[in-house]
Amino acid sequence: MKIYFLSSNKYKIQEVREILSSDAITVEPVSEKISEIQSDDMHAIVKDKVIKAYKKVARPIIVEQTGLLVKEFGNLPGGLTQVFWDSLEADKFSKFFTCNKATTVVAKTVLAYCDGKGIRFFEGEVRGSIVNPPRGDRRFQWDCIFEPEGYSQTFAEMGDKKNEISMRRLALEKLKEHLEVQK
Repeated sequence: MKIYFLSSNKYKIQEVREILSSDAITVEPVSEKISEIQSDDMHAIVKDKVIKAYKKVARPIIVEQTGLLVKEFGNLPGGLTQVFWDSLEADKFSKFFTCNKATTVVAKTVLAYCDGKGIRFFEGEVRGSIVNPPRGDRRFQWDCIFEPEGYSQTFAEMGDKKNEISMRRLALEKLKEHLEVQK
């Protein structure tokens, strides 16, 4: 089964391929630009995005939205994490969300899968904290500021070990299970 994945982020594409690909599933990236709605509601974002993506490719496709939900900030930035990140980047983002010792956070991925018959959602969550200052490689967005609960390294410092415990992995494993049942 060939599944298309909408993303222009080469790190996400690599991660999704490593986690989802199997003898029965092949992941093909689609780098089409889709106008995304801006909302703190991650389900609304992926639903809108997957409908637009399916209209472009007319093949089974997945989209994702990953964000940080900071409890002390009313679960913001949530679906707006990328907007915050693009504006603040690592040092300011880290400083802003730890200014009042507000470091309790959930990293959450919401996937939407559309096969033309319907839309299904799959989620994964990892609890952790935001660290200040950022630690590790800064190439993959906020991995350098997120330290998962029970670990002493940020996702960026973990390297490939991150893919074993990430919120994206948890969501993708649920999707993979669904797809294998559909065969």
